Amino acid sequence: MDLRGKPLNPNKRLKEEFVSNLTGTSMLEIAALTAIVPALIVIRQWISFTRVNGHLNAKEAVVKKNDNATSCTKDRRSHTVALAMDYLCVVVPILLVFTVLAEWAYTCTSLVGLLLLFLILARRHRSDFHFNDGSQRLSSFRTYISSYRVSVMLVTCLCILAVDFKIFPRRYAKTETYGTGLSLIVDIYSMGSTDGCRSGIICCDKFISLKTSTECHVNVSPNWKAAFQSISPLVLLGFGRLIFTTGADYQVHVGEYGVHWNFFFTLAAVTVLTSISNIHPKYCGIFGLLILTAYQICLRHGLSTYLISNERTADIISQNKEGLFSVFGYWGMYLIGVHLGYKIFFGNHSSSTVGYTQQTRVTVWTLFALFWFLTVILDNYVERVSRRTCNLAYVMIVFAQTFQVLSILMLSDFTYVQKPLVLEEAFNQNMLGTFLLANVLTGMVNLSVDTLSASSIAAIGILLGYSSILTAVVGLACFYGIKLKFW
Repeated sequence: MDLRGKPLNPNKRLKEEFVSNLTGTSMLEIAALTAIVPALIVIRQWISFTRVNGHLNAKEAVVKKNDNATSCTKDRRSHTVALAMDYLCVVVPILLVFTVLAEWAYTCTSLVGLLLLFLILARRHRSDFHFNDGSQRLSSFRTYISSYRVSVMLVTCLCILAVDFKIFPRRYAKTETYGTGLSLIVDIYSMGSTDGCRSGIICCDKFISLKTSTECHVNVSPNWKAAFQSISPLVLLGFGRLIFTTGADYQVHVGEYGVHWNFFFTLAAVTVLTSISNIHPKYCGIFGLLILTAYQICLRHGLSTYLISNERTADIISQNKEGLFSVFGYWGMYLIGVHLGYKIFFGNHSSSTVGYTQQTRVTVWTLFALFWFLTVILDNYVERVSRRTCNLAYVMIVFAQTFQVLSILMLSDFTYVQKPLVLEEAFNQNMLGTFLLANVLTGMVNLSVDTLSASSIAAIGILLGYSSILTAVVGLACFYGIKLKFW
């Protein structure tokens, strides 16, 4: 049989239509789904704490945490068992809620929230403890950020494949022009968890080098060598993805970034613009807000109509208009995030560690509420949330979800302070590698399986197999100290 004329992806057009013309879901449901992931991580941390340290008091547990938090366990059996339990307690529930339990999303969120509340109330009857020095305080904040990165990474890895199956609700998929979908969480990861260009709240480590527990030095001198090192792999990955999708005839939603553009190019562009502007973190917020305001004014005066139009001319700008112009939105988001991360975690050095921790927690919770409020106002009275244009409302909802995740993760202080899960350590050690592996596995599944015809049982089986393979490979890489890093 002659297979030379057989396309690699015969259902390309149908798969592209399957993820096109979608309008998303309500902000309330997005908020509910966003809350489930960090809550499950906190609950799993508590389960791990009570299982391993049940005979220890809280103070001894903290000492044990500090002795072991920086490396993966060297006991293969314990490492494997812990990773498997993390997978069953965190990954599997997330996968089920996003697919077969999607119609009970609010119920699942309520149950998980009640369980977390029970753990918090239960701890209040136990002996309390606090951080005693600045280094432990900073370690705790970095633990929150690491957990944040992993929680969003998990959603990303699950959604990029699940979206190709009918079992994944269409309202969770990427919206065509306006609206909110679960892909917003994926975008938070894209800006925040690839090692080359960290976003928002977690990108401040590009500028800040902590010298002591109460002093930080900010380096804003242009470092073109470092910028080139950050850009090079992103550009290579961008062209690599373009070559692969073209050569394999892989489905691509042109309305997302354009004909040739992809998010790796957006990350590279943001890195270049940030290096050129060379702005002190103290002033990044003002500069970022000015960029977003000017960009939103342009959107309101005709640019938005141009970007959401399906008409394209032959020139390179028109072919990639969504990706090129949305860079300004992502750049403004990045700069505001730099400022917020700097001010929240490093800008105020209180002599009272306990007071500092409480103040930071209140600040995060306040910003979480504030950004959701601004999102609703902008969505109703300025312009609806648009992922395609990365408008001001979209930036606000990304920050709202970011601070929502962080605020829930910070509730771990009210249960028990525990070292990161093995799953967290593994994913954090290989963020970029995990993301690339997830994309490779997703491509392999799509080219070998007719995802549109798969039954619910088959879809769940494939997704469980995919997620377990991803977790196992990343876990093994962590155990053996393997790290994929280009710079």
